Amino acid sequence: MRMSIVEYKERVKKSVDFINEKIGKKPEVAIVLGTGLHLISESLKNPIHIPYSEIPEFPISTAPGHKGELIFGEISGKFVMLMNGRFHYYEGYTMKEVTFPIRVMQELDVKTLIVTNAAGGMNPNFSRGVPCIITDHINFFGDNPLIGQNNDEWGPRFPDMSEVYTKSLIEETLRSAKKLEIPVFTGVYLGITGPTFETPSELRMMRNFGADLVGMSTVPEVIVARHAGMNVLGISAVTDMAIAEGLEPVTEDEVIKIAEQTGLNMAKIIIDVLERI
Repeated sequence: MRMSIVEYKERVKKSVDFINEKIGKKPEVAIVLGTGLHLISESLKNPIHIPYSEIPEFPISTAPGHKGELIFGEISGKFVMLMNGRFHYYEGYTMKEVTFPIRVMQELDVKTLIVTNAAGGMNPNFSRGVPCIITDHINFFGDNPLIGQNNDEWGPRFPDMSEVYTKSLIEETLRSAKKLEIPVFTGVYLGITGPTFETPSELRMMRNFGADLVGMSTVPEVIVARHAGMNVLGISAVTDMAIAEGLEPVTEDEVIKIAEQTGLNMAKIIIDVLERI
């Protein structure tokens, strides 16, 4: 989407106007569903499904395991928006396209974004199949969705990033995990473009940077959400151990399988958190 900010805003508006006609009320919370989080969508009351293909100007998801629809409904007493299928930089989208749905959320007046993903665990104390609450991130995409003309109505030219992931939401999530007796980790997520998995040398470098997790999403969306003034919670499913020493080959199918298994516990935690925020 190499266009002026005016054109970009108009495209967002077309999507928002279409969605508003379908839902009739404003969602309080938006959740980007990673692989395996179907329990959340199954828990919605009076769900409204809107395929991306029907929404004017909305991108289309091509990543494996991403259905490509928005779902609106009530859960834990809140009207929420679910994004079932995200857009990745490695699919060939621009950063503006990757983060287009976040601008739609902003115009729908969403105040809290919960983003989930599948990630490789670089911290040797982590284990496959255990959720990790993201405490901070490192942008290693070599790009930033805020590059270009700034829309002052959406956020400041130079947004503060001293607290990207909202501490109060992290604390609530830790309480929920403890209450449900679900083990979780906390750590720093490093975002890369993909689509290749990392080499041993790259993993050593990333670990030296202070990263605990590595993945191919989330960072662009979260940057725009913070620019928009949203509160943000991030949770990763640790699908494989990306340890440089003794690194074993990893496949897309293996990642999806572990993400499905881990997603059930992640969904339980998120549903519990929604009851208190």
